[in-house]
Amino acid sequence: MCSNRTKHSYDTIVVGAGIAGCCSAYMLQEKGQKVLLVDRSTVAASGGSGAAGAFVSPKIGKGSALQTLTNEAFMFAKDFYSKNFPKDFYQTGVIRIPKDEDDANKFSVYEEFNSSQYSWVSKEKLEQIGVNNSKDSFLFEDAGVCDAPKMCESILSKIAFKQFEVDSINQYNETWILANSKGETISSKNIILATGYENNIFEMKYMGIRGTWGSRGDYYSKLNLTVSMHKSISISANIDGLVKIGATHNKSKTPCKVCNGNPLEGLFSTATQMVDTSDFKIKEIFCGMRSGSKDYFPLVGKVIDVEFMLKTYPNLLKGAKPPLEHIKNIYICNGLGGRGFVFAPLMAKLLAEHIVDKEPIDIRVDPDRLFLKWCRKHRG
Repeated sequence: MCSNRTKHSYDTIVVGAGIAGCCSAYMLQEKGQKVLLVDRSTVAASGGSGAAGAFVSPKIGKGSALQTLTNEAFMFAKDFYSKNFPKDFYQTGVIRIPKDEDDANKFSVYEEFNSSQYSWVSKEKLEQIGVNNSKDSFLFEDAGVCDAPKMCESILSKIAFKQFEVDSINQYNETWILANSKGETISSKNIILATGYENNIFEMKYMGIRGTWGSRGDYYSKLNLTVSMHKSISISANIDGLVKIGATHNKSKTPCKVCNGNPLEGLFSTATQMVDTSDFKIKEIFCGMRSGSKDYFPLVGKVIDVEFMLKTYPNLLKGAKPPLEHIKNIYICNGLGGRGFVFAPLMAKLLAEHIVDKEPIDIRVDPDRLFLKWCRKHRG
């Protein structure tokens, strides 16, 4: 039992060492906080970050709110990586290729909403550089791809880290105590949960975090492929003799049964239709669950005290809108989906400014947006 005199050892402990957790810890440390990043395993060892293709590119479309936010995050992310971790970010350019004839017809409509620097690349030009079965496409020259695990490791190298599986979290006065099954404890004033798809520490079902399975294969190749591309799957440029093929593609809760133990079969078949894969030899396979939200916007901010709210305001179930009560000094950075390496730096910056500078959270990513609807739908 901890006494009332317990002092926290850190300003903030970040739980989860994927790209969201790494960036959150980094941004807080940049603001002068004493930060500890913890994970039950090692950095980006499992989950979405470990299996990410880690493309850093804009979103195309008709100017939706999600496209606007994504492209704001893209601009911030590419500058953040280029400035601070240039060895792990390759600005290869990214070609966005229409999936089919219907999609190709939409590209001329999408064009006016392309706020990022881009150029058209003709089907003939794509064929000259070795891209087959394509149509006129967008080339985003300043986009690129991260080496996912190395980027996380590089960020981690600047932050205190401890391998620690959190078994329980309890608050005593102004201090949070995190304990593992061995009885070891660590303490902090604030906690950020960047745990991805697995989120069992607090009642946060209202956030609607859901997983989508992603797979990636790294292949040895001598293919002269100098640009990255995305069609229905992503194919990276050849970087140091490796080409990466990946996709976020499976919402099944038992994805291994769906792929029958061969997660790259469909991906590689599609890649073969796009580029010459004749000399590709597999180096390594990565799979992991990427966490997203119901509305596809990230989840960044405070955590509502669900038990208190339901007990204090039973009329929530009938549509009441009382003031929201949050669990003190608990925050979340999650739900980044398949664009984790695009969203993470900006979301981490917003959260750090909220925690340290008391800046309000951008309402587009504030998890509070989902609570009242959840109450009416799932508790009525």
